[in-house]
Amino acid sequence: MNALPLLLDQPVSAWGLPPDQPYREKQIRTWVLQRFVSSYEEMTDLSLPLRTSLASRFRLRAAEPVTIQGSEDTTRKFLWKLGDGSYVESVLIPATQGLEGNRSSRLTLCVSSQVGCAYGCRFCASGIDGWRRNLTAAEIIGQVLEASRIAGRRPDNLVFMGMGEPLANLPNLLPALDLLISPSNLGMGARHVTISTSGLAPQIEELAYHPLQFRLALSLHAASDAIRDKIMPVNKRYPLDRLLEACDVFVRAKKKQIFFEYILLAGINDSPEQATLLAQHARRLFAKVNLIPYNKVEGLPYERPSEEAIHLFCRTLLKAGVRATIRREKGHDIDAACGQLRLRQEMKQPEPT
Repeated sequence: MNALPLLLDQPVSAWGLPPDQPYREKQIRTWVLQRFVSSYEEMTDLSLPLRTSLASRFRLRAAEPVTIQGSEDTTRKFLWKLGDGSYVESVLIPATQGLEGNRSSRLTLCVSSQVGCAYGCRFCASGIDGWRRNLTAAEIIGQVLEASRIAGRRPDNLVFMGMGEPLANLPNLLPALDLLISPSNLGMGARHVTISTSGLAPQIEELAYHPLQFRLALSLHAASDAIRDKIMPVNKRYPLDRLLEACDVFVRAKKKQIFFEYILLAGINDSPEQATLLAQHARRLFAKVNLIPYNKVEGLPYERPSEEAIHLFCRTLLKAGVRATIRREKGHDIDAACGQLRLRQEMKQPEPT
């Protein structure tokens, strides 16, 4: 365990910078947020006494890689160890795009917001071991910085669809977004950031009036309360009527399309009847639907639907006038379902004596 606080979690007034050298803050932020350095020694335009002072008082790296699965030209999954010994995961996903023969790989990083999850979606590995704590702003940013260092470049897109419920950690998520999106810091475009939620209606309404123009993805996963109650306990607190009203507020305020994430579970939510109901919700909000065939989690009873059922579900949406795609998740061979790699690592830890 490293007891030192993280630099990016502290106000600049606590950094101990020379009062007659206000430019030092910009230098430090450039090293950390644009050059992705891993030590103060690399900040060569700072004086040795200042580097020594910072190193003695603040930890620079929020997350250190424990395991990297995958290869450079395909999906890579990272298991990070935090300063208190907790583990979280990120996934770096390349997508090759091109125009007239010129091809380039765009990188999307899936980021975690909590250690574990309190919302207990029945099909998800993230909440199997419960909720431990919220990530700090620096720990959220740290996943992006470490992945950027390993990849040799900043991701093009960020999606907050990793471990945890992002909207349950807004006090830390929003300051992290300010640093990630600010042109003078990491410089991600707000339109390249997507925040996912399992359905926290009040927080969706709060985000509707936030000035940053990020995207919202609703992890819906069922089109009726009867089924959603069974697989997503959050629905008992915020049923579909309340949730869709909050989404109405978001769409009206932001004037932006939202996305429905819909994991297809064999025999649970993959019927044509569910597709018809889902189409009604999507048309109401002008939402695009991303269909995700289930990625099997060891120890859970859910299965992936047949290819026939997957395509029938998608065709039902398309015939109803809804934009829908089947998103083929990558990384079946690298424990890609969120939370699996962390669970395997924690199972290896020795029992406390």
